[in-house]
Amino acid sequence: MSSQYTIQITVSDDVVDRNGHVNNVNFVQWMQDIAIEHSNERGCDHDFYQSLATTWVARSHHIDYLSSAFLHEQLEITTWVDRFRKVSCFRKYEFRRVRDQAIIARAETEWVYVSNQTGRPKKIDAEVIARFA
Repeated sequence: MSSQYTIQITVSDDVVDRNGHVNNVNFVQWMQDIAIEHSNERGCDHDFYQSLATTWVARSHHIDYLSSAFLHEQLEITTWVDRFRKVSCFRKYEFRRVRDQAIIARAETEWVYVSNQTGRPKKIDAEVIARFA
């Protein structure tokens, strides 16, 4: 099983701003969406985390925009967990335009593992780490 997860999307008119390109807010939404899909694919879905009484919350996002994306373009978004720390992980993202394979953005999110009971950071369960290895 590859440690990377990739999806393709087509830029729709509801994500294009008045400047004629994808609004930056949508990149963050796509980052969250693909992170959830990747987690589900690894067997770490909502029910799994509920059984552990945990969840993930975003601590920070960093995005480097290299080029714009426009209406009807096909994009390939790839994500992977780059590294784990005691209570957090760093997830990377790469946005690529399918037509010419140009990388249009690179991003990273720091996700913090949190106890549902206390709302405080918690040491990441070994089973979670193993599913992304």
